[in-house]
Amino acid sequence: MHYNAIMPGNSFGELFRVTTAGVSHGPGYLTIVDGCPPGLPLSVEDLLPDLRRRRPGQSRIVTQRQEDDIPEIWSGVFDGKTDGTSIGILFKNQDQRSQDYTDIKDKYRPGHADFSFDAKYGLRDYRGGGRSSARETMCRVAAGAIAKKLLGLHGVRVLGYVKQVGSIVADIADPTAVTLEQVEANPVRCPDPIQAAAMIELIETVRKQQDSIGGVCELTATGVPAGLGEPVFDKLKADLAKALLSLPAVMAFEYGAGFAVATARGSQNNDAFIAKNGGIGTESNRHGGMLGGISTGEPLICRVAIKPTSSLPRPQKTVTRTGAPAEIATRGRHDPCLLPRFVPMGEAMVAIVLVDHLLRWQAQCGKLPDKHQ
Repeated sequence: MHYNAIMPGNSFGELFRVTTAGVSHGPGYLTIVDGCPPGLPLSVEDLLPDLRRRRPGQSRIVTQRQEDDIPEIWSGVFDGKTDGTSIGILFKNQDQRSQDYTDIKDKYRPGHADFSFDAKYGLRDYRGGGRSSARETMCRVAAGAIAKKLLGLHGVRVLGYVKQVGSIVADIADPTAVTLEQVEANPVRCPDPIQAAAMIELIETVRKQQDSIGGVCELTATGVPAGLGEPVFDKLKADLAKALLSLPAVMAFEYGAGFAVATARGSQNNDAFIAKNGGIGTESNRHGGMLGGISTGEPLICRVAIKPTSSLPRPQKTVTRTGAPAEIATRGRHDPCLLPRFVPMGEAMVAIVLVDHLLRWQAQCGKLPDKHQ
């Protein structure tokens, strides 16, 4: 055993800590959630809604791998409530087709982690994505469902939706006014029905062309109190960025006005402070709900760019592990667009970050922050 064979980095969070284990073509996945306070009503039924939004096979525009993704709660819940100890959740894989990957075990798939895994560990699980597979995200979605339930006790709501697919951009006048019903009204999870139809048509087109397409997911959190986040290395924006960038296929993160600030002047970009809702707020929200890495009480607004699915049935150039030129066409079932199934994954990571910082604020100050300071 060499030290470089150890794989750390399987946990996220400080006081609300999530650990995952498992690979896409192994027996299944394990999630451990530490730090959930005791007394929270919790059952499998609480986890299922978001897991069903994430699972494969839910519509014609996502991968057709058939997995029920039914969780089993093995620990941390007694008489229907959390008991304060580690919550253990098990998922069993059902529809692996490992034989689909036999032809590529010695070839590097473009856009995948095959080469980088070999470079780091000297070996890799060539069946699917191994540890980097998006199936790992069901662990995060389950943990995120618990986090959402805790946030709901404090009036915080986390919601995401598809903002863009390819060059098609949704018209969303007020991100905080979007409802879950609007998001779930179509299989692409875009609350703009006109642009959603165009997005679905585009996804169908690229699928028929044996190709894929990327896009943007926008995530919102309302009811977030002012005062969450640490002012230096653990800024709320920094933890959100790490959480979302840790998800498969995420290539970029921005919050508030994002990259638009590069062309703005300070007089245009600053949000004026005003008296608001019995406290202090801002007239606009170009800062995306965070200043100095600490929440202001305004809604959190952030976006992530998702790359096109790397696994393509059309031939692509590559090399073997020895560097010999080769051609590869990935068999198996893959999403022509990752965006529809990404939405609950993004929501989960935002919720986990917010709960973690709520608990850290409570531990530091002995109480939870007010909505407006």
